[in-house]
Amino acid sequence: MMQLITQDHYGEFVEELAEMHRLRYRVFKRRLDWDVEVSGDLEVDEFDALHPAYLLQRSPSGRVQGCVRLLPSTGPRMLRETFGILLGGQSAPADTGVWESSRFALDVGHDAPAAAGRIAKTTYELFIGMVEFGLARRLSAIVTVTDVRMERVLRRATWPLKRLGVPCAIGATQAVAGYLEISHQAACPPAPPGRTPTSCPVGANRPRGGIGRTYRPIERRSVGTSGSSVWHRGS
Repeated sequence: MMQLITQDHYGEFVEELAEMHRLRYRVFKRRLDWDVEVSGDLEVDEFDALHPAYLLQRSPSGRVQGCVRLLPSTGPRMLRETFGILLGGQSAPADTGVWESSRFALDVGHDAPAAAGRIAKTTYELFIGMVEFGLARRLSAIVTVTDVRMERVLRRATWPLKRLGVPCAIGATQAVAGYLEISHQAACPPAPPGRTPTSCPVGANRPRGGIGRTYRPIERRSVGTSGSSVWHRGS
């Protein structure tokens, strides 16, 4: 299940947001040993104070097991302020049609269900959540900083990163910045060779939980709030 929490509804989802910050602590501080700002068992930085939108991926039991942070590219942003070396001499994006994603994190077991390309279904769910977020806001792209390992995952998911520059070593990570296309084609790519094309969102040409599988809004009253939007896999 995907959940979108925006600034107007932070107060209604305090525990979910705290769980997200704990997940980020486990991933970025404990697992990856990045030099990140922490407060107890929470990972929080200055970009969280800029009122981002958060996409959470939640298990059937409701546990937050994945997240990504989204901010418009027209103000102070991580790529411009922290990772300028990755721009390859170009200016940082500052376009109302482009948002920046950061703090993409997953905390699932090695035995978590996988889709095509041996990519975890939770990863696919976050990808499609990002695409649908962008489509709803009529974005043309999401700009992001990632590592070359995740760049390969994006390529296998048929959502390739368009690099802004060459990878650079940042700590122990080979980091790279680039654009991710936001379009109906990104959400519903052509059928692989040898298969009959189908209309999206049937999903016959993509794995369950993958790009090409849509998530439809649940009635807000079903989650007991007039706040954030929630998606689950369509049938």
